[in-house]
Amino acid sequence: MAGERPDVRILVPIDGSDCSFRALEFGADMAPRYDATLHVVHVTDSRDEATDAILSRARDVLDANDVDDEPTVHTDIGLDFRPAKRVGKDIVDIVEDEGYDHVVMGHHGAGSVERAILGSATETVMAADRVPVTVVP
Repeated sequence: MAGERPDVRILVPIDGSDCSFRALEFGADMAPRYDATLHVVHVTDSRDEATDAILSRARDVLDANDVDDEPTVHTDIGLDFRPAKRVGKDIVDIVEDEGYDHVVMGHHGAGSVERAILGSATETVMAADRVPVTVVP
């Protein structure tokens, strides 16, 4: 039908850092402007109490912004350590497999280790050049 806008899907990967939650706030503000749906994913090796705390905080952000979504967890059980480039590749795979149109990510995590991990994941997603990526400081 002429004049209808296609469904726009925005993905926000979170790692628990303040930077990733700033990206989530940005994405929650951006989605209604483009009549988009917003989805949140946490990529991890396994689900534990820390994962549940991250998802709970994400739900709070979504609720505060009237976003109707349930954060999801993408796990790859069996890995002892998830290299940063693998996290980025997982995010790219999610974008491709689930048909996202845009990604909003933080530029790094909270500490030096997290900064290297998410920073590298963000670089990997950007370098894949599959969809536009907004990087939030």
